[in-house]
Amino acid sequence: MRTRLDITEGDAEVQMGPLIDCVFLLLIFFLVTATLKKAHKELEIQLPHSAAAIETKSKYDTVIIEITKDGQIWVDQDPMTQQLLHKKLRALAAENPGRRVRIDADRRTAYQHILHVLDLCQYEGLNHVGFHSRD
Repeated sequence: MRTRLDITEGDAEVQMGPLIDCVFLLLIFFLVTATLKKAHKELEIQLPHSAAAIETKSKYDTVIIEITKDGQIWVDQDPMTQQLLHKKLRALAAENPGRRVRIDADRRTAYQHILHVLDLCQYEGLNHVGFHSRD
């Protein structure tokens, strides 16, 4: 024989004890698993200068080509036109074909400007080309 359960509206109740236990367990879990960053300390030092130092150039000196969002080209802090860039890359390749080229392009630069510089580097035989990005 089946008996009928008599449930009224007043009997439903949220148990706060288990809910508080779950909240504290989650809080402890996140505190334990969180990685805390340590403060980096900088040393205030001044390096000595040498009066007899000779600046040497590595055969792998990197040429930095910067391209602005407008497509303006700068090579080692000097503004360049397309023709001047072509001549500069030709001279650099003749001096050292293994020279490295780093292209720093603004993220809003049209890809056609970057591709044009890459094509010029490849045409002149500069094959060690890299890109620089900001963190």
